[in-house]
Amino acid sequence: MAEIIALLTGTAVNLWLSRRALRAPGGHGFYRFFAWEAILCLIILNHEPWGEDPLSAHQIASWLLMLLSILLVQQGASQLVRGGRATEARADQTLYAFERTTCLVSSGIYAYIRHPMYASLLALAWAAYLQDPNPVGTAIAVFATLSLLLTALADEKECLAYFGGEYAAYMRRTRRFIPWLI
Repeated sequence: MAEIIALLTGTAVNLWLSRRALRAPGGHGFYRFFAWEAILCLIILNHEPWGEDPLSAHQIASWLLMLLSILLVQQGASQLVRGGRATEARADQTLYAFERTTCLVSSGIYAYIRHPMYASLLALAWAAYLQDPNPVGTAIAVFATLSLLLTALADEKECLAYFGGEYAAYMRRTRRFIPWLI
């Protein structure tokens, strides 16, 4: 029963946070909603065994991915807020205030990957999955991954439309999620 209440509460919060983005299918926020929902499901599905077998390979990998997730979101968000010069002049109402950047951020972690905060969510999804790998969790983790890929692709399309050639050049010299790989 507690799991159902957690799922319903989390989904309600996710729906409220995503209310504008869900009105714009195809936008990055639309796909991000489904990634957040999948991660919520993974956390609820696998919450009981967390820490039961802390020296197992899958739980060690899980905790390392959780730490990576925290590092990525902290670095990505702080650099985006500091260097992106978000302003209301960027009138896209589907964007959160911190996403309304007017300057392309391409230093710090952004010099290596275009989407550190989506990479953070990828790490979090797989960390939650690895706490107790199972077939249902596998399907949800794959769904989260695909949702985050669609989120990144939509975000890149939006950034190309806003920043133009500067963003196209940035895309050529960086990777999407993992430096030097993908």
